[in-house]
Amino acid sequence: MFPIRRIKKNEGPVLKQNETDTADGGRLEYLTFPSLEETGIVKHLFTTRLGGVSEGELSTMNLSFTRGDLECRVAENYRRIGRVLGCRPEDMTASHQTHTTNIRRVTAADKGKGITRLRDYENIDGLITDEPGIMLVTYFADCVPLFFVDTVHRAVGLAHSGWRGTAAGMGGCMVKAMQEAYETKPEDLLVAIGPSICADCYEVGEDTAQYFCELPQGGVMEDSKFSGVVRPGKQPGKYQLDLWEANRQKLLAAGVKRERIAVADICTCCNADYLFSHRASGGRRGNMGAFLGLK
Repeated sequence: MFPIRRIKKNEGPVLKQNETDTADGGRLEYLTFPSLEETGIVKHLFTTRLGGVSEGELSTMNLSFTRGDLECRVAENYRRIGRVLGCRPEDMTASHQTHTTNIRRVTAADKGKGITRLRDYENIDGLITDEPGIMLVTYFADCVPLFFVDTVHRAVGLAHSGWRGTAAGMGGCMVKAMQEAYETKPEDLLVAIGPSICADCYEVGEDTAQYFCELPQGGVMEDSKFSGVVRPGKQPGKYQLDLWEANRQKLLAAGVKRERIAVADICTCCNADYLFSHRASGGRRGNMGAFLGLK
C-alpha cells in the first residue's frame, strides 16, 4: 500500500485505503469512507493516481478526457474503476464542472453522459439521484469532494466544491436540492468531505480571502460568514484558507448533524505522488474521480 501523509495526527483515519489487482499485473488503489460503507446501501470510492494506464504527468489513473490524454486510455481507466464498483462506464453519469452551485437530478436517461456519450447539459457541479444502478461521477485535483447519503429516503448526492463553490454554499445547496427532490431531512444525511488541499498548503490572496472573512483592520482579523477558516499567511497580503472547515460549517448551518459529517484526513497537495494536485504540479496533472451510487 502506498504510504500517505495524514493530517489528523491524533485521530483514527476517516478514510480507508483499498487495493485490487489489475489485469496487467498492477495494483489499483482507491479510498473509501467507512461511514458510508456501513450504511450498506451505496457503492462509492475516490480514486488515487495508481492503477490506470495513462502516462507521463497524467500517470496513471487519469479520468479526464480534456487533459490531453488518449481517449482509449481514459476509457480503460473507467473500465477498471467500474470493475471495482460492479458497474459499467455506461452506467456512470458525469458532472460538467465550472465552479457553480448548479445541481442536476440524474435519472436512468442520463446514464453514460460525459463518459460514453455526450452530455446535453453544462455548468453542473452537483449531481443527485434516488435511482439504483446509476453511478454519479465528479472530478478533482485539489477542490473539495462532497458525498451525501440519505439513509431514510435512499438518495445520494455528489458535489464539487472549490473556493467559489464553498463560499457560495455548495453544501447547503445540495441539502436543499435533496430536500426538494426527495423530501430528505438534513438530520438524516451522512456527509463526507473528501481528499482535497489542506489549510497549510492552500495559500490565497486578499481577493479570495475576502469571501470568507473581514480582512484585518488595525491588525485584527474578524470573521464574517465563516469562523476560523482563514489565518494570516507567511507573507503580507497572503492567507491560509481551510476549505474543509468552511464546508463543514456550511453543512452544519444547513442542518446536518455534526456527528454525521466525516472530514477527510488526507491532503492532495501533501500527497502529490499519490493524488493529483493542481497546485503541487503547477497545473500539469490528470483528474481524480469521486464515485457514488445506490446499490
